[in-house]
Amino acid sequence: MSEQNPNVSERTTEATPGLDFVRSRVVADNRTGRFDGRVHTRFPPEPNGYLHIGHAKSICLNFGIANEYGGKCNLRFDDTNPVKESREYVDSIRTDVAWMGFSWDDREFYASNYFEQLYQFAEQLIMAGKAYVDSLSAEEIRAHRGTLTQPGTESPYRNRSVEENLDLFRRMRAGEFADGTHVLRAKIDMASPNVVMRDPTLYRIRHAHHHRTGDAWCIYPMYDFTHCISDSLEGITHSICTLEFENNRELYDWTLDALGVYHPQQIEFARLNLTYTVLSKRKLIQLVEGGFVKGWDDPRMPTISGLRRRGVPPEALREFCARIGVAKADSTVDYGLFEFCIRERLNATTPRVMGVLDPIRVVIENYPEGQVEEFDMPYHPEDASFGSRIVPFSRVLYIERDDFREDPPKKFFRLAPGAEVRLRYAYYITCREVVKDEAGNIVELRCTYDPESRGGSSPDGRKVKGTLHWVSAAHAVESEVRLYEQLFAVSDPDDVPEGGVFTDNLNPDSLKVVRAMLEPSLGGIEPGTKVQFERMGYFCADPDSVPGAPVFNRTVTLKDTWAKLEKKMG
Repeated sequence: MSEQNPNVSERTTEATPGLDFVRSRVVADNRTGRFDGRVHTRFPPEPNGYLHIGHAKSICLNFGIANEYGGKCNLRFDDTNPVKESREYVDSIRTDVAWMGFSWDDREFYASNYFEQLYQFAEQLIMAGKAYVDSLSAEEIRAHRGTLTQPGTESPYRNRSVEENLDLFRRMRAGEFADGTHVLRAKIDMASPNVVMRDPTLYRIRHAHHHRTGDAWCIYPMYDFTHCISDSLEGITHSICTLEFENNRELYDWTLDALGVYHPQQIEFARLNLTYTVLSKRKLIQLVEGGFVKGWDDPRMPTISGLRRRGVPPEALREFCARIGVAKADSTVDYGLFEFCIRERLNATTPRVMGVLDPIRVVIENYPEGQVEEFDMPYHPEDASFGSRIVPFSRVLYIERDDFREDPPKKFFRLAPGAEVRLRYAYYITCREVVKDEAGNIVELRCTYDPESRGGSSPDGRKVKGTLHWVSAAHAVESEVRLYEQLFAVSDPDDVPEGGVFTDNLNPDSLKVVRAMLEPSLGGIEPGTKVQFERMGYFCADPDSVPGAPVFNRTVTLKDTWAKLEKKMG
């Protein structure tokens, strides 16, 4: 593999019209033949937690660029911290990337694959006088590092001989020393204006069991040392990472140049920030371990597994990432745009069914007792390819409690005493009587129907403005329905008064569980199936579902404020 000008870490690249700055860079490198026309990216998560929507942006960017330019993308696990990593996280990451629609073929790699090579490279730096074993404590190293305005102070161990450093480093590997007694540091410049370059740590001692290598190692390389070498060994061309690694690029370049190995190009882009959401892995772990949510796949979580369980289609997630684009400057995206992408996808792909979330009993007094009619209802009113299903109709029904008002306000076109409405695909009904319990609560509505209005229209041409969904009581399937809202009550969850914590901003109404009545076609629905409950929103059958007792998660409501805002702005 060859590369032109490997020491150039930032080059002026003329933007290509219609392309973001990362793709413009790839096009420019292909044009000049910098990497022999190759495009090879990688997605390198650390397996210490579940992926979230921010990672989805990186997944789409790395795999997307590889697909668009006939290249390859590796899936690489940065598993250099055995204390925080596990096989559970590895498996979840593999599942999430595949669910999003991307394939890494046989290119699944682990930083732990390279532990021996990394160790040999570390010895190479020691022998070149570019690394040394430091015996300062972690606190002392931090104190010696200096500040943004003051240079650092050299460690008293900085000028150990090559022989002494090699001896100590090999003994570190052999397990002779306790955690924290020594580290291996690069020997660069303690006065560098870039604090990252002030003799960064390359290796630390950590006597911990590794999920892949077991107890074979008790020293582990740091991310900045591992990452660039892994990129080099795998022949990566464009090492795309988020903006917080911009200062680390100098160390990325220094390490590869000091070792004299193949040199990819690191490019940084702005990470995703989303309103009403936290994407810090540390904070997500707090939510899980603190019991604020029911696990990593809780549908309120911004994790990919949580979004999947909630019913978000992968196509909607990819479309969202495409819409927000790739930029160099940090910004915050309105959560409403994400919901818009979800609705747009689900509107085109989900069947319409009827489910009553807050049931009130309706008795049609002039409908024959014991009679059952069947209505052939389309799954989609505008797309016959969805097919249809048979829905039974009987004397006793359920409608939404909110669809009735005993004392209706003006322009209330739903059911009220003396008012007539249309039951979806069925009949016109008129409310004649309201039945209450001893506490004054409405428990039942007595109505009559117009037998001539079968199918939802009247032969005399009269019109009604209200159309209600309904379910036959005798045939209804009782279901647990989980109504999810945003996990946080404020746009910026980190905006807390002094002494407060981000969990103070949790939304107490982020989950409401109701007992709903659904049409019988939903009784045997498969987990993961997505539907629209007419007039109520989009829902997904949860893995907790069993035949005859489905459980549904609300994915998103029908209300779309973003589309209205976009239309207004346009």
